[in-house]
Formats: sequence, structure tokens, C-alpha cells
Amino acid sequence: MLTVHHLQNSQSERIPWLCEELGIPYYLKLYRRDPILAPASLKALTPMQTSPVITERRNRSRPGPLRKRCHRRLALPPSHPDYAHYLHWFHFANGNLQPAMVGLQRVAVTDVDPEHPIYKLAAHAVRKVLTHVEERVGEATWLAGEEFTAADVMNFWSLAGMRMFTPLDLSGYPKILAYMERIGNRKAYRAAMKKGDRGRESCLGGPPPKVFAGFAKTYKVFL
Repeated sequence: MLTVHHLQNSQSERIPWLCEELGIPYYLKLYRRDPILAPASLKALTPMQTSPVITERRNRSRPGPLRKRCHRRLALPPSHPDYAHYLHWFHFANGNLQPAMVGLQRVAVTDVDPEHPIYKLAAHAVRKVLTHVEERVGEATWLAGEEFTAADVMNFWSLAGMRMFTPLDLSGYPKILAYMERIGNRKAYRAAMKKGDRGRESCLGGPPPKVFAGFAKTYKVFL
């Protein structure tokens, strides 16, 4: 059985969610941020000191190869008519969406003036990626098309949980909100959140959720 070492309120939510979608048995070991980054007990498991970590038969690894195995049933083959969309959106998560969200969070938390060119550049990057997502989920049920895939699992953290760190108001993106509602209604997603990240409901609406409690102060972001 897999053991998933999950840092709560982090991108590693993808792994228990994938396991739930695929019906793969797993043991979930939870770690709390201390106060913002991973605690020492989790850092000790991997040289990168990050989460998630998956252990199986005394082997430890970041979840890349294991994720590929896990989501085989949630991937589209090259012969599928929506394969190009699947490939684009699967890599869009960590190539475009998450970097934009992190960039805006970093300028916001360091009190950069919203009128400063650096802040404006970061805000523009977020508006651009959100507009791209808004257009896509307005024309298709899921990011790859009419089939739910691992591309949805990859991107959803940045739209939902990441807003505890980049507290965006998504009220101006109705199609994204409808998409988030579809995700929130998935049995596997609800099961994974119940086990690892209770109370995530506030991240699924338009208004921004509260800033993660590990920060010494609250802050806002402006688009």
C-alpha cells in the first residue's frame, strides 16, 4: 500500500485526490505547516524538503513517476481528439498558472505598492492565466474537454487552495466558479479533502478566503 506524506494546505492534495479518483488504497500521513513551510519531520524524508512524498516498499520519491502510474486512467492517449488540450492544460498548471499565483503572492506579502511596475506585471500575469482558464471552462466541461482528466487535478489547487496564500476574488470569473463547483461536487475530491484538508469549502466561492494563519499578518491582492 502507498503511504502519502501530505503537507496540509499544499499542492500535495493532488495525490490523495488521484488515489480517490482511481480507487487506489493508500495511507495518508498528515503534516502541518510550521509555521509556513514543511515541518522538520517531513523535510527529513527527501533532499528537496518538500511535499508530497510517497513511500512504498521502503522506497521514497517525489510523486512524478508514481503520479504517471496513478493517473494512467485519467490521461488521454495521443490518438484522442482532445489530446492536445489535455497536454496543454496538464503542463499549464505548473508552467503558467501556479507561477503566476506565486509571483503575485510574493509581491503582495512584501508590501509592494500596487502601482509599482513589478506589482502591475505580477497582476497582469494572473489576469492573463485566469482569462485563459475562464475561456476554456466556458467552452468545455473540463479542461481537456468533456472528460475529467489529471489536467483538472493538476490545476485545481492554484484556483482553490492557493487562494489562502494569494487571496484573489474570483467573483468576476463566473465560468471558473461554475467549474470549481463541478469539482467540489466530485465524490473523490470531497473524500480527499475530508481526510486531508477539512474546511476547504471557503476556497470554492468567489470572495477570497482568509489568508493562511501561518503568516504574521493578513494582506490583500489587487488585480
